[in-house]
Amino acid sequence: MQLLGTAAAAVAVVWTAGNWASVWPVLVAVVVVAVLGGAGYGLWQAHRAAVGKDRAWRLEEEARARELSMAEVDALSWQDFERYVADLCRRDGCTQVVVSGKSGDLGADVIGYLADGRKLVIQCKKYAPERSVSSQDMQKFLGTVRDEHGADVALFVTTGRRFTSAALGLAVRHDIIALHRDLLGAWVKGARLDSLIPLNGHGHGGGHGRTQRRSRA
Repeated sequence: MQLLGTAAAAVAVVWTAGNWASVWPVLVAVVVVAVLGGAGYGLWQAHRAAVGKDRAWRLEEEARARELSMAEVDALSWQDFERYVADLCRRDGCTQVVVSGKSGDLGADVIGYLADGRKLVIQCKKYAPERSVSSQDMQKFLGTVRDEHGADVALFVTTGRRFTSAALGLAVRHDIIALHRDLLGAWVKGARLDSLIPLNGHGHGGGHGRTQRRSRA
């Protein structure tokens, strides 16, 4: 077998030498393709890394911009925060927007109507940035927002960083739109309310609750 292998190699060398004029362009082409392919792959990998770094940088810059815009919101009193949320609603086309501005409002801090005519009821919680909205907060809101206020769209907005998992679970199950600090920051920076509603805290949402309520009516 070793002799056969050696003989085959010798034959290949002799054939290549005899046909070098037609062989060498093919060899050069193979080498060039391999070099270009390797260089292209390296450039593609470098491009992916650069795009990933750029995306991460942009996300950091967006988060920083939201926080800068939220600094003024954090300085508001809870009464001014409710009025500010009402102004955001008006900016985005809501009509007949009113602010309760008092305790005992049964969770309806801001009431208005979306551009499509649906009634909007908002609970505003002016919390410290590091504070979370609890399930108890959410329970109090959902206990009145439909029966007492007849909301088509119920919005719970907070300056706090997050909703607890239990609070968010209640929001999703009962079709409450949960806007935590980051989503509020996007709203402050110019995102329209109708683009934020489907996100509902962590990307959940949908209108199944309203559909079910109307089907029972």
